[in-house]
Amino acid sequence: MGQIKIIGLGSSELEQLPLGVYRTIKQSDKLYVRTKDHPIVKELEEEGVEMSFFDEYYEKFSSFQQVYPAIVEKLLKLSENKDIVYAVPGHPMVAEKSVQLLLESGKKVEIVGGKSFIDDMFQAVAIDPVDGFQLLDAFDLSHDEIQTGQAVIVMQIFNQLMASEVKLTLMEIYPDDHQVCRIDAAGSRYEKIKWMPLYELDRFEGVHNLRSVYIPPLKRDERVRSFELLQLYIDEITSENGDVWIREQTPESLLAYLKEETNELIQAYEQEDMENVIEELGDVLLQVLYHTNLAEKTGQFSLEEVLEVINRKLRRRHPHVFDGISAETTEEVNAIWQEIKKKEKEERR
Repeated sequence: MGQIKIIGLGSSELEQLPLGVYRTIKQSDKLYVRTKDHPIVKELEEEGVEMSFFDEYYEKFSSFQQVYPAIVEKLLKLSENKDIVYAVPGHPMVAEKSVQLLLESGKKVEIVGGKSFIDDMFQAVAIDPVDGFQLLDAFDLSHDEIQTGQAVIVMQIFNQLMASEVKLTLMEIYPDDHQVCRIDAAGSRYEKIKWMPLYELDRFEGVHNLRSVYIPPLKRDERVRSFELLQLYIDEITSENGDVWIREQTPESLLAYLKEETNELIQAYEQEDMENVIEELGDVLLQVLYHTNLAEKTGQFSLEEVLEVINRKLRRRHPHVFDGISAETTEEVNAIWQEIKKKEKEERR
């Protein structure tokens, strides 16, 4: 059985390649490279490095979910009786699905290293990421997972369609005119940096395989669409230096307000007043947070415990959603629920 040695080609030209990686390339009989679309490839060709590429796989298959397993299958076959060297852009352990699949395959794999584009990204925007940052893939971007209080880098925004999808996702939680930075070929002689309002993110043509976007963090009071900001406000309002009224309340005294807000929410729905529904839902949520905050201060329970209970319950009671169990009708769903509730009662005994 042969071994697969994986190297990272970095994010730009040959001069930035680590010496150890360069030696590995020069000593290899043939280099298997995930894609030819990388600044260093031309320089390696000029040095006489023999290379084979997998770009045809991107045309052969209709989705990336098919491409990477196919590349891995080919690499495993190539390495059945000999050692091979597989090269990927950047660093092998940063956003490389084919590498992750190789590591999961059980094959003997050695990671040699490389330079990630992340260093060059922060150098390009002159930002120190000491306060934390998120590296996200445009192919799997969800606004629910984005921390707007941290710097965010979204990679693989290679065409206008992808940029449009990323823009719409970001606009769910950022202001439309929030300044973002579009960066091409970070760290190379071809590097291009352009700041723009978020709503202009998809205003370009062509294919740009080395394009990423940097999104600066929002200031605290600008994070108005985040649950974290709501928690911060509640903590300050209920603190010793906060609101006098809430400090005098008890869970029992707050129940009247919870009932009142719930009734107002019902009335808003009955009147089909969606603007008021939004406000009243917020008021009901506020009451829930008042209760969890007061309970936490008295050592009874915390918001995290409430979240744990509801998350576990949702996961447990929806096997037809998460575990592939068939339930096509309301009656079938109800039967599943009743069976689960029965087991829960038996476990409590």
